[in-house]
Amino acid sequence: MAAITGARTIAENRRARFDYFLEETIEAGLTLTGTEVKSLREGRANIAESYAAVEGREIVLINADIPPYGKAAHFNHEPRRPRKLLLHRRQLDRLIGAVQRDGRTIVPTRLYFNDRGLAKLEIALAKGKKVHDKRDTVAERDWQRDKARLLKERG
Repeated sequence: MAAITGARTIAENRRARFDYFLEETIEAGLTLTGTEVKSLREGRANIAESYAAVEGREIVLINADIPPYGKAAHFNHEPRRPRKLLLHRRQLDRLIGAVQRDGRTIVPTRLYFNDRGLAKLEIALAKGKKVHDKRDTVAERDWQRDKARLLKERG
C-alpha cells in the first residue's frame, strides 16, 4: 500500500489489519453533510467499528462515528447514520461480486482528506482471519520486537 502524498489522515482502522487479510485497497468518496465535513476538519471521527455493506447496487458505510459539530446547534447530523460510498460503476460491480460470490468483506481502513481537500475513505477487499492466523500474526509481531531489541543491545 503506497502512502498518498498530501493526504491528512483523520481516522485509521488499525484493527482491520489484525482481523483480516487485506487483498486490494480502493479510494472511495463519501456523501457527507456540511456539519459532518466541519467535524472531520476538526479531526473527529472513528471508523474502528464500521464496515461497508451492499444495499441494492450501492455500497454503504455503516456505523462510522462522526460526532456532531459543536457550533451547529439544531442543524446537526446523526453521528452514526449510513453514508453512501461514491465509486465508479465498474468498481461497484467488482466489489459487489466479490462480496456475494467469494464471501469477501469490505473493510474501511483509513479516512482522510486528499490533496484537493476532499474527504476520502480507503476501503479494502478483505478475507477474514481464523484464530490460528491471528496467533501467527501476534507471534510474528513479538518475534520482530524481540529481534529489534536484541540487535539494539548488540550493536
